[in-house]
Amino acid sequence: MLATTIFKAFSPAISGYTCNCVPTDLTLVRFCTHHIQRSHPVLKEIIIYTDGACSGNPGPGGWAALLRHGEHQKVVSGGERMTTNNRMELTAALEALRALKQPCKVSLHTDSAYLHNAFTQGWLDKWQRNGWKTSSKKPVENKDLWEALLNVSERHDVSWVKVKGHADDEMNNLVDEVAVAAMEEYKM
Repeated sequence: MLATTIFKAFSPAISGYTCNCVPTDLTLVRFCTHHIQRSHPVLKEIIIYTDGACSGNPGPGGWAALLRHGEHQKVVSGGERMTTNNRMELTAALEALRALKQPCKVSLHTDSAYLHNAFTQGWLDKWQRNGWKTSSKKPVENKDLWEALLNVSERHDVSWVKVKGHADDEMNNLVDEVAVAAMEEYKM
């Protein structure tokens, strides 16, 4: 009842309001110029650590991600026979976000400046505005993974956290070990 009352109080202020859907519970309602979208009242908070590894660059590679929610955790990993370290770093983040079954508030920790800076320093926005070209007019490498990452990250509230690689961070060291082990499976 309360949610319905709140909804009706705000609905006249929505330009072009045509939706007949009225929330019957206390879900939050986000207003946008195109539509009204119901969202979860509280997003699960997930901590993710990711890492990629490569023997040779290019060469066999592995990736790993640790997903943690409260006391629960899950490790996912994989690899490729011929890849680059950057592709493995991006794949780790991509597969970690794909593993989430619903929208979440995510704190994604990475030791990859390439991954971190693309999201936090506006690189992705610039690349897209420039038709997926770098400032030196060269095609952006790993465009397929960047597009997939953009797509899957839109579903979540992601904070990108840079950690120092091969240092004191226990979780980063763990995903590094798992990524290296995954890479070993792809060595000839």
